[in-house]
Amino acid sequence: MDVADDISVLPADVSSVLPAEVGSMLDPLSVTAAGDGTVSDCSLLNDQALHPLKVYLRVRPFSKAEIANNESQDCVTIENAEIVSLSAPKDSSTMKNSERGIGQSVHKFTFSKIFGPETTQAEFFDGTIKDLVHFFCQGQNVLVFTYGVTNAGKTFTIQGAPKDGGILPRSLDVIFGHIEGQQYQKMNLKPYLGNDVMKLEPAQVKQEEATKTLLLSSLKEDVMKTNPSSSNLRNLCSSEAISLLEEGSDENLYQYSAWVSFFEIYNEYVYDLLDQFPSSKNQKRPTLKVCDDQAGISYVKDLKWFKITSTEEACKILQIGNKNRSLASTKMNQQSSRSHSIFTIRLLKLSSGDDPGVLGVSEMSLCDLAGSERCNKTQTVGDRLKEAGNINNSLLILGKCIAALKHSQNPKKASYVPFRESKLTRLFQPFFSGKGKACMIVNINQCASTYDETLHVMKFSAVAKQVVQTIQPRNFDFMAPRILGKDGRVITEIDDDISIEDLLSEDEDEEMDITVLSPEDLVRKIEELKEKLITERHTNLLLEMQIRKEMGEAMYQQMVHLDETWSKRFEDFKETTEEQMESRLEMYKKAIKNHAFRQALEDLEDDYVPYEEFQAEQEKVEERDRRIEELEIALGLRKESSDNEADTERNSVSAALDVLTKRCQEKEKTIVGLKLQIQNVKDEADLNARRLAEENEMLKQHMKIKEQEVKGLQSLAERALQLEASVTELQTQLDESKKSVEVCDPKPKKGLFSNIRSTMSATPKRTKSVEKMEESTSLTRKKPLLSRR
Repeated sequence: MDVADDISVLPADVSSVLPAEVGSMLDPLSVTAAGDGTVSDCSLLNDQALHPLKVYLRVRPFSKAEIANNESQDCVTIENAEIVSLSAPKDSSTMKNSERGIGQSVHKFTFSKIFGPETTQAEFFDGTIKDLVHFFCQGQNVLVFTYGVTNAGKTFTIQGAPKDGGILPRSLDVIFGHIEGQQYQKMNLKPYLGNDVMKLEPAQVKQEEATKTLLLSSLKEDVMKTNPSSSNLRNLCSSEAISLLEEGSDENLYQYSAWVSFFEIYNEYVYDLLDQFPSSKNQKRPTLKVCDDQAGISYVKDLKWFKITSTEEACKILQIGNKNRSLASTKMNQQSSRSHSIFTIRLLKLSSGDDPGVLGVSEMSLCDLAGSERCNKTQTVGDRLKEAGNINNSLLILGKCIAALKHSQNPKKASYVPFRESKLTRLFQPFFSGKGKACMIVNINQCASTYDETLHVMKFSAVAKQVVQTIQPRNFDFMAPRILGKDGRVITEIDDDISIEDLLSEDEDEEMDITVLSPEDLVRKIEELKEKLITERHTNLLLEMQIRKEMGEAMYQQMVHLDETWSKRFEDFKETTEEQMESRLEMYKKAIKNHAFRQALEDLEDDYVPYEEFQAEQEKVEERDRRIEELEIALGLRKESSDNEADTERNSVSAALDVLTKRCQEKEKTIVGLKLQIQNVKDEADLNARRLAEENEMLKQHMKIKEQEVKGLQSLAERALQLEASVTELQTQLDESKKSVEVCDPKPKKGLFSNIRSTMSATPKRTKSVEKMEESTSLTRKKPLLSRR
């Protein structure tokens, strides 16, 4: 419940004009206001200041594929509403370790409440965070986060299905049921930083409306499947919320304005899911920073907030953000969340009127954590492997923070809580530091293949359940919500006669008319101002020295405290380490003794001989020794006879040796004769070889001569061919010359006999041409002889 609710004890006309700072100064421990405006005792809040962290367990039912793959091996057994037992399957690492004597195969865990696979969404909501939603509506901060392995049903628990909403849409139904008829219609008061409110100008209000319209228009109407509307409010809200509406609370006292945001933490970067998603792949999404306000509350800088008026609008915004969320397919889940998504609702509690004051700001965050996983089972590589590393790292830091919180509950053992090692734990820090309530929902599946990861989740939840939260009352330790202007300056009062420009303008000192003062008064005024200035400077100097001294002492005390704390931690760590080492040493000693004892028993079993057998063997040995002595005596008698036989054998051997030597000598003589014959045959062979070599040389020379003769005959044949060609030429010339003679010198014809007589009686004259012809004919006659040769 917000501290500003204490204004309800004053008259309505007074509380409506009081600023938020005045309301924050009232004592919250004296009186407090209930949700309907009535006054009630605050002892209930003080009684609930200390309580353990609520941890709920929800078991996901099997799918058809898991049943077909024999994933149901009775690993998870719900014993009652608070106790569940886990039995390790045969192929799990836990069972293998238990068989080696390390750990156990059966574990039992206790939760605030356990919900089985048959649990509906409505039953789960009513049994878990229904009271937290009422706590949020009364002005307190609330955190709900889910934890579990991949494909355990975390997103379904938070968001649900289109026709069966999860805890988020049902919480929105309860919230709007609580503020029904009391909504502040304007959009000029907007959440700012961690716990402040910014007052917007008309131009900024128009811009907010246009941004919201553009965001909602990006979702197509044909694919919008919203969760159950407010018309089904009585079927979804609890009976307490309905009675809260029917009791007739004073609607004129308060007004409410609901704002939502949706962002994710992906690879340790914060992204606004309601921001415009980049159209091109090369363009990167803008990242946001996590900062702290003046009260030390962490918030996301430049995060977009949208005013909502119904559950339908919130579900549309949720659906738009889911489209921009980082999802990927792994072996264990087709739509695996690769980031931590946080949907935040801020409820501004305002006074009545058209220009109200802010009485309180409460925040409810529902975080859907990414699933813890093992990369060898999900088979993640590349970007998926990097995502899994960042997811497991942030979940590891969350586990370290919860373990440190549990350890710090012992006053003697102060422990450092590493909230700032991760952006996720940094945003969770206010809820775990007493400035709100936290609730943890553990989702598991019953599959045998993920038993080891499920057991790790259950051990983590067992540690978380032991954390005790200390809810601080809304007193002076809390900074009341402030209204800020466009430049971030605080607006202290809101008056109808003063405009926003006047409130945002700088204060100016009043000017004095010095013309009415005399010179003496002016000099005196100047002296007074000088003295006042010197006094102020001296006061400021003393104040600065005092502040420096106090800061130095505080720093010194802090350093001493840190030194003592770390020394204690070191001593404790040293003691625990020594104890662990001693226990390990004792364990190893016992193991070695057991091993030596077992080995000795095995050796005894191998070498053990009964006494009867040993005695029988000893008798056999003695009998054998007696037999050996008898044999030795018998051998001594035989030795003498054997000596005589040896002499005869030596004589026969010597005679045989003589015969053999004679035979050897004869054989040597025959061998010498054979060697001489072989030598003679070799000499004859050498002579024959020399003769054959000489004849071979002579034949080679004769062959050379024959080759020269053949070459000469070939040259003569070529010459004969040339001569034959010349003879044919001369024959043709002779024929031509005869024809020319017959034509040129004709003779008178005579009788035949007279011509013959004349030719026979006449002596022929030999001409040169005739001689050439004869030579040619003689050569032609010799040609066949040459060719034959």
